[in-house]
Amino acid sequence: SKTTGGTVGRRDGGSTSMRTRESLSRAKLSGSNGGRTVGGSEGRDLWRGWRLIPQTSNDSRSARTGYSPARMPERAPTLQLAAMASLLSWYHRVARDLPWRRTRDPYAIWVSETMLQQTRVDTVTPYYERFLRELPTLQSLAEAPEERVLGLWSGLGYYRRARMLHAAARRVVREHGGRLPEEAQQLRGLEGVGAYTAGAVSSIAFGRREALVDGNVVRVLARLFALDDEVESSAGNARVWRLAERLMKHAPGEPGDWNQALMELGATVCTPRDPRCAGCPVSAACLARARGI
Repeated sequence: SKTTGGTVGRRDGGSTSMRTRESLSRAKLSGSNGGRTVGGSEGRDLWRGWRLIPQTSNDSRSARTGYSPARMPERAPTLQLAAMASLLSWYHRVARDLPWRRTRDPYAIWVSETMLQQTRVDTVTPYYERFLRELPTLQSLAEAPEERVLGLWSGLGYYRRARMLHAAARRVVREHGGRLPEEAQQLRGLEGVGAYTAGAVSSIAFGRREALVDGNVVRVLARLFALDDEVESSAGNARVWRLAERLMKHAPGEPGDWNQALMELGATVCTPRDPRCAGCPVSAACLARARGI
């Protein structure tokens, strides 16, 4: 689901910078800690080397927080891999049964991701099912008149998405022989396909190790790593993307499952308000919760 908002928590033995608190608040990341908390050194060291490294330079921003900017080792320590495996295992157990998760058809996944932009899952579901009944293949979409495509989209809103999807389908037929490109970079050359959609289609449909970032992923990573950036800013968003890409390098299992696990966690557990920390599969690794933010 691409429209669920988000929150963060954190506690440790020291003080938390005012900038961090204000940044998380502006990003609507404030939430309850609930359940077990992690002691200062435990919470701080679990992701050591991935995000928060004790600061020794004179950088003014880092000096206030006591930590340096994000960086990540080439190899992930065992505890980090265990937390990632726990998240993926949780996803396989409790993932919602959504129609687009029952297929690996790139076209169907592309349609679903386009519809889910700025629209809730429960709203999208009937439109998705009707759209694929009427236009079951990329070729059929490319050949359909625009009036029919817009008619099937009617009521879903944001009609520019439908027009872009239609134009992109025609481009795929014209330039790619009717087959969606597998690589995210190529997908981004299609009308209406941005970084998120390209990463989703490439990883879920083709198993490529491509990261993605939506509102749910921003919230989950901001809490998990207690990011002190203003995540809604361009610089903050870019840092979240870099972090997601680095995590993808170490992600267990199928890349698409990993991406969907992050989004599922944000949509159902790590929610914008009243996050269910006690039921979170990675709560022991959450720096924000450990530090009581």
